[in-house]
Order: sequence, then structure tokens, then C-alpha cells
Amino acid sequence: MNSVTIIGGGVSGLFSAYYLQKAGHSVTIIEQGAFLDGCSFGNAGMIVPSHIVPLAQPGMIAKGLRWMLKSTSPFYVKPRLSWDLMKWGLLFYKYSTEQHVQRSIPILRDISLLSKKLFQDLAASGDVDFGWHERGLLMLYKNADTEHEMAEEAHLANQAGIVAEMLNGAQVQALEPEVRVDVRGAVYYPGDAHITPNLLIKNLLVFLKKQGVQVWENEEVLGFEKKGTKITAIQTAKGSHKTEELIIAAGAWSPVLTEKLGISLPLQGGKGYSFMLKNVKNNIHVPAIMLEARATATPMGGDLRFAGTLEVAGTDMTVNMNRVRGIVQGITNYYPELEVQLPEVDKVWRGLRPCSPDGLPYIGRVKGLDNVTLATGHGMMGVSLGPATGKLVAEIVTGKAESMEVQAFNPLRFS
Repeated sequence: MNSVTIIGGGVSGLFSAYYLQKAGHSVTIIEQGAFLDGCSFGNAGMIVPSHIVPLAQPGMIAKGLRWMLKSTSPFYVKPRLSWDLMKWGLLFYKYSTEQHVQRSIPILRDISLLSKKLFQDLAASGDVDFGWHERGLLMLYKNADTEHEMAEEAHLANQAGIVAEMLNGAQVQALEPEVRVDVRGAVYYPGDAHITPNLLIKNLLVFLKKQGVQVWENEEVLGFEKKGTKITAIQTAKGSHKTEELIIAAGAWSPVLTEKLGISLPLQGGKGYSFMLKNVKNNIHVPAIMLEARATATPMGGDLRFAGTLEVAGTDMTVNMNRVRGIVQGITNYYPELEVQLPEVDKVWRGLRPCSPDGLPYIGRVKGLDNVTLATGHGMMGVSLGPATGKLVAEIVTGKAESMEVQAFNPLRFS
């Protein structure tokens, strides 16, 4: 078996290490920051086979342009002179079609169902505790226009074999005995689940170390050594680290690394924020997406995590409190009895979701480099697709692609 180096300690990198180690490989993970600060750590924690429609879809650009005019809106593109952003935007426009949606639905369904099954297997194995719960997901809406959109989405889901139920306000309230919910209705996806992401990252890291996986934290990759069509070593501040296989799973920073390999990867960081309401006496039971507010609520033990916004701002990690204020204002419209205050800036977690222009992840070999595999570009579904990504990476490296066809995730599909 091979020595494998994974650059990136988020959920894609850690699950790649998990399945590669199980396949008998010797694995090293290199993370430029702290493992517990990454995008996966403060995620909403939703495992969503229901999310079969890609971000690139008809109407999304017009909706985004309207949102950009409001400082508290859930979507924002930071204006800047950037060829990479222009290229990404043009590709996003190109793929925002009904034809692309129809092509993507079975692909996203299959990888999501694979990931859910692997989460179930992991929970049953006892290897890692990560707060696994299968309570479904509520897509809450306040107005008739959103109800119409969601009825169409529910129809698509049911056609694809994903159970979706249209509920009225009273039926939604029946699922939430402890908290008043003020909505017109919801789509309920009983097959969805949720986890506690910080518990997953922390405990998966502990498990991997016990299995002999080498972990380098706060270590920046400076470059690569190449011989023929193979990468032979990774250069860091600690020196040169030899490897037989290279996995790039560095999230929004992946294009910085691929550029060092001569590869242009269309990918933008979509910044999101989250904060925790601690020790909630009367908590929600079913995770929810508040559709008009584009915010989420996920119960995690006795706490409640709120998350939201998609701020396309490169790799800018500053906190825009106007966006956080928008999340808070949205929550009280749906859960009027929850006492949610605007958190202090140091209590707000932020992370960059790596967004591809067509809404599909990058998982696969890189043409021209025989031993390089990419695992990034999952957008807002990084945690949800983590196990499937890791499993597919392990199969690609081992040379036995068994779980599903990966051609649609080709990292060079826009070249």
C-alpha cells in the first residue's frame, strides 16, 4: 500500500484519511491552521439527502442580485477586481439552467444517500461519537410564493425517490411540542438527519491518531516536488515530506494549491456564519431551514446552533455583523418565543464553504498528474457529503471505484 498525504484537515480530509487508513495506506494529514477552526467545525450539521437541486439553478442569479442590495440579506458577492471571480460567475450563469438541474438531481441524490449510509455505519461501529440523530428536516416558509417553489421542489424529490411531505402550519407545530412555530407551512424530509460537527471533527481526529495517522497542524504548504507525472514530495516550513499519493482537500484554499501544480480550479469561498444558543430550556426537535431568511436551526444536545448567509468574498475571514444581524432577525419571524440576541463578534463562528460554479463537488484524479486527487468544492454540503467523499477518494487511490460513478465530479470538467 502507498504513503498518502492529505492537505486539509476539514471533514473531507479527515474522512479521506479514515477510509484510506482502513484500506491499509499510511496516511499523513497537513493542515495550515488549527483542526478545530475549519469550515466543518461550526457547520449547521445537517445531513441532507433532500438537497438534490444544485446551487446553480434557474432564477438564482436574479434572486442574488436582489439580495445584494440589502446589508442584512442572506447572499452577497463582495465586489472586487478578480479574473477568478469573473470566470466563476460566468460559469455559474452558464450552468443555471433547468437542463443542468435535471442532470444533477440523480448525481446529488446518489452521493448523498451513500454518505448517509456511511454515517449510519460509522454510528453503529462505535469508532466515533458524533451525535447522530435521524429526525428529518423542516423547510419552513412564511409566504405563498415560497410555498409554490417548495411544492415544485418536493415534487422533484418524490420523483427522485426522496420522500417529501407538504405540511401546513398546524402539522409543523405538531412536530415541535416545546417551541411555537409561526409559519404558513413546510416541506418535511423525514429521511434527513443531523450531527454535532465539532464533536465529529474532534473525535474523528482522536480516532485517526490512535490508528497511526500522522497529523501536522499549523503547517503551511509552500510547494511541491515533481518527477515526471508524479508529485514526489510536499514542501512545508518543516522541510520536504515525501509521498506516493497526494490528496488536496483544502476547502476554499484548494485553488491556491492547485495553482502551484499548474491547475486553474474555478472555486470561490462562500462565507457563512454560525453561533450557539446555550442550554435552551425549550428546544426545537427537528432541524429547520428558514427559507425566506436563508438561515438554519439545528438542535445539538441541550444547545441550539443557528447558521446562515452565503457571502462570496474570496478567502476574506472577517465577520460582517450586518449579516449576523440578518440571521437573528430571521429567527424571531419563525420562532417568536425563542429569546435570541445578537451575539458578540467573538462568539460568532465563520467559515468558507468551497463553492464550485455548477454546484457539484470536485472529486477525482487530475489529468497529467498520476498521483494527485482532489476532494473539495462541496459548497454548503461539505459535512453532509464527507463520508461519501472520503470513501470515493480511498477507492480512487486504491484503483477500485465501487460505490458510484465519479465522472460528474471531474476536477478538470471546466478546462
